[in-house]
Amino acid sequence: MKPILLQGHERSITQIKYNREGDLLFSVAKDTVANVWYSVNGERLGTYNGHTGAVWCVDCDWDTKNVLTGSADNSCRLWDCETGKQLALLNTNSAVRTCGFDFSGNIIMFSTDKQMGYQCFLNFFDLRDPQQIEDNQPYLTVPCSDHKITSAVWGPLGEFVIAGHENGEINQFSAKSGEILKKAKEHTKQINDIQTSVDLTMFISASKDNTAKLFDSTSLDHIKTFKTERPVNSAAISPIMDHVVMGGGQEAMEVTTTSTRIGKFEARFFHAAYEEEFGRVKGHFGPINCVAFHPDGKSYSSGGEDGYVRIHYFDPQYFDFELEA
Repeated sequence: MKPILLQGHERSITQIKYNREGDLLFSVAKDTVANVWYSVNGERLGTYNGHTGAVWCVDCDWDTKNVLTGSADNSCRLWDCETGKQLALLNTNSAVRTCGFDFSGNIIMFSTDKQMGYQCFLNFFDLRDPQQIEDNQPYLTVPCSDHKITSAVWGPLGEFVIAGHENGEINQFSAKSGEILKKAKEHTKQINDIQTSVDLTMFISASKDNTAKLFDSTSLDHIKTFKTERPVNSAAISPIMDHVVMGGGQEAMEVTTTSTRIGKFEARFFHAAYEEEFGRVKGHFGPINCVAFHPDGKSYSSGGEDGYVRIHYFDPQYFDFELEA
């Protein structure tokens, strides 16, 4: 399993995301650049230039027409995927932490940070209405006064957004009314990442409390727990196997106080049904900030605090692997 190393960022990677077909991989980092790569060979296709602060999040719509990025420069930007042209600029009062297209690609949501006296908001825009974009007036704004949203994804059918908060809560916010439909509090600390399964029926949450948990998207029922010894920064569900991959490490500020052994920063593979760890992949020189499975399940990528994105293609024996229960 020889990785492809993508060197396109000068600072740590904040998020990576495949498009639906999986031929493109988007990466954003704290260095203001959003890159797009060919996932098959790691060649860089281009960049989306315009942000002036760290870019926290990226998303791509269903037919890979538009790309959405959210940044610490207090803006959320919409780009033409093919040309790299900026289509819309949505200014906010604080940093944009999470963003996403719904299934139709018509509605976008993004959340802003609680900072500089402003509280956390979850905003919804309808891209079919140019007036909303022009006036920077979302059709729905949901205030989250208690605990800010640290990660959010669209639920099935675009009816609600599943949001993870800094106190470990997970909420479903209706995209029509903005009310909280369901709540779950299984984690004890901040949720770092939420990713859905390929059919959107389940999602996995990665938390600072050293666990990742699998939930049902609609009912928010807690299904499985995957335990590690370190904070989990990101977790992803395989589209073809009963596997989850998790990436973590320590907080960036604590890295210097630990041993220089590279092996600390491994991607860890767990069996989704048995909650059992069965493999690790070394490689990053710092904590892994985000992981993502290719939509065909034959490879996965990880982005690290070291500024590298690594694409790993699985060996044939991975697909024959059976965990002995």
